[in-house]
Amino acid sequence: MVLADDSFLVREGVTALLGEAGVSVLAGVGEPDALLAAVARHRPDAVLTDVRMPPTFTTEGIDAAHRIRADHPSVGVVVLSSFLEADWCLRLLAKGAAGLGYLLKDRVHDTDELVHALRTVARGGSAMDPVVIEALLQQQSATRSGLAELTEREQQVLAEMAMGRSNAAIAGRLHLSERSVEKHVGAVFAKLGLPDEGQTNRRVAAVLTFLRVAPPPSAGPAGRPTGMRPAGYRPA
Repeated sequence: MVLADDSFLVREGVTALLGEAGVSVLAGVGEPDALLAAVARHRPDAVLTDVRMPPTFTTEGIDAAHRIRADHPSVGVVVLSSFLEADWCLRLLAKGAAGLGYLLKDRVHDTDELVHALRTVARGGSAMDPVVIEALLQQQSATRSGLAELTEREQQVLAEMAMGRSNAAIAGRLHLSERSVEKHVGAVFAKLGLPDEGQTNRRVAAVLTFLRVAPPPSAGPAGRPTGMRPAGYRPA
């Protein structure tokens, strides 16, 4: 994989952690142009990039992710952010969620979680932090989609689905039986009106349903997205 972060210490630390987990970091760079060049040169399976890098320290990582996915569709990209910024996530997924991930730095509690996200996007899946999914769900209009009909537990299951987790993995994380998770997943599909076109397509469609009806990102002064919250913030 290729790593992009403007902090030298962060690059060295993440490289060491991933190396211990068996993930080879082919290049570590500190700005978008170097990231694009490294991807073109090494053709990695995945990229891990900070959302904010020089020169403006706004959404360079997201813009680079779009460019990478357009030029190298087989390369997955996980964007790391220090903030719970739903608008940034919506901007990242504006053209689809395949091969993309959005994680909050303060909620990556172990290397395995990061490796799981990288492997998921490398396979063409999506890896979304459940807290970001909760924030996105809060933005939806109750009259515009079947999301308003989802119970709290079904929303939790949907959030875990967005992280690319299997039913068995969701069962373990939510302390449910696998059979119960299957029922909740089925209820999500039914309430969102998703036809039976295969489990993989339905799971992706379930996640994307609320993204499609979300309002477009707003911008504050100098194009900076509004509504920024610390990573520990949880929607009311």
